[in-house]
Amino acid sequence: MADYIPQTVTLDGRELASIKARIKTGADVDDALRNALDLLTTEADGWLTEGPWSVTQKTKAGPSGNLHDYVSQAPYYWPDPARADEGGLPYIQRDGQKNPEVLTYTDRIYLEKVFRSVYVLALAAYYTDDTRYADHAALVLRTWFVAPATAMRPSLNHAQLIPGINTGRAIGIIDFSQSYASVLDAAVLLRAATSWTDEDEVGFKVWNTTFLSWLVDGDFGKTEHAEHNNHGGFAAMLVASIAAYVGDTEQVAKEVAFAVEEHVPKTITADGQQPAELARTRSWHYSTFNLLALTRLAMVAERAAELHDSRAEQTQEGKRAERGQKLWPSLFAAIEYVLPAATGGEDKWPHPDLQFEQFAAADFVRAAAAAGHEPSQKAVPLLQMPPDGDMWPLRPAPEQLDPVRAPRQTPGAAKPGVAV
Repeated sequence: MADYIPQTVTLDGRELASIKARIKTGADVDDALRNALDLLTTEADGWLTEGPWSVTQKTKAGPSGNLHDYVSQAPYYWPDPARADEGGLPYIQRDGQKNPEVLTYTDRIYLEKVFRSVYVLALAAYYTDDTRYADHAALVLRTWFVAPATAMRPSLNHAQLIPGINTGRAIGIIDFSQSYASVLDAAVLLRAATSWTDEDEVGFKVWNTTFLSWLVDGDFGKTEHAEHNNHGGFAAMLVASIAAYVGDTEQVAKEVAFAVEEHVPKTITADGQQPAELARTRSWHYSTFNLLALTRLAMVAERAAELHDSRAEQTQEGKRAERGQKLWPSLFAAIEYVLPAATGGEDKWPHPDLQFEQFAAADFVRAAAAAGHEPSQKAVPLLQMPPDGDMWPLRPAPEQLDPVRAPRQTPGAAKPGVAV
C-alpha cells in the first residue's frame, strides 16, 4: 500500500496519502499524529484476535426464518408492566433508556464489531503496511458480506423490530447508516491488499448495488429518507455513500440536492436550531448527531465530484466540489448554534440533556473548519477532545464520538453506536 492514493468515499485519499508520507519519512510528525497512530495500532492489535462474525451465528432466526437476515430490536422499548400477564406486549417506549434485552439479538452486537474492526484494521494496514491488519480486515469483511455460507442478505427488513407491534421498521436503517460509510472507505483502502481479492471486490460491489436498490426503491428506505430529523439525514448520507462507492454519481447528486432543498430547510431553522433533535431527552447528542450525518454527506459530495472531475481531466488542485459547496453553507447556521457549547461546555447549551458530552462536536466542527467556515476555524483550539483519544489526525472526517451506551470504547472492543 506504499504508493496507493485511495479513492475513498468520505475521507480525502490525497490527504491520507500525505499523512502516510509524513509517518513514513518522520517529517512533521507531531504529538497528535504520533498519539493517534499509537491509539490506532493498539486497537488494531486487539482486533487481530477477534472475529470474524456472521449474521448466521445467532441462535435463532428472526421473523423470516432465515439466519442470513439481519435482525435487531428497538433499543428504547420495554415490556409494558400493565400487561405482565401478556408478556408485556405490546412494548412501550422510554426515550433515551436502553432496554438490555436488545443485546439478546447478536446481529447488532456483531455488526458494530464488524464495522469498527474493519475500519480500524484497514486504516492501520494503510498507514503501517502491516499485512496482518489487511488480512484480518479482509476476512471480517468477506465473512459478513461476501461468502455465501455466512453473508448477510442485503436488506434491513427486520431491523429494530418492536415486540408485539411489528417485525421490523424503517427506522432500523440507522443501524447501518451510523457507521457503514466508514466500512466503504475501509474497503477502498483494502483494494491494495493481496488478501482482498478481485472476487471479493466484485462480490462486495454486487452486495452494495443490491442494498442501494433496496434503500432507494423500497418502502422502508423511502420512509426513513423522508424523516425530518437525524434519520432522514443519515439515510441521505448512507445512500450517497453507497452510491459513491459503486460509482453512481447521479444518485450522489440527488442526495445532496435533497439535503439542500428539502431536508435542511425542514430540520434546521434560520437561527440554526434543530427542533426535532431539541425535543429529545438528549438534545445535545441528537443535535450533534444530525450534524455529523450532514457534514459527512457534504464530504461524500466533495469526493464524488472530485472523482468525476478527475475522470473529465479537470485536475485543478484543491478545487472544492460544486455539490459540496451547495451543502456546506446550508449547515453553517446549525454549526454556529452549537459552537458556544462546543467550546464552553454544558452551561452554554440552553436545552436539557440527560448526558451532555461536550466533545461530541469536535469532529464536525473540524470538518467545517476544513471546509472554510471561519467561526469553526476560530473554535478549533477551544474544542474538547474525546476522552479515549483523538483519531482525527489519521481519519479527518466526522465520526460518532459519544455513543448512547456506556462504557466508552476500549481497544479491541466494539465501539457502541446506538442512537436512534
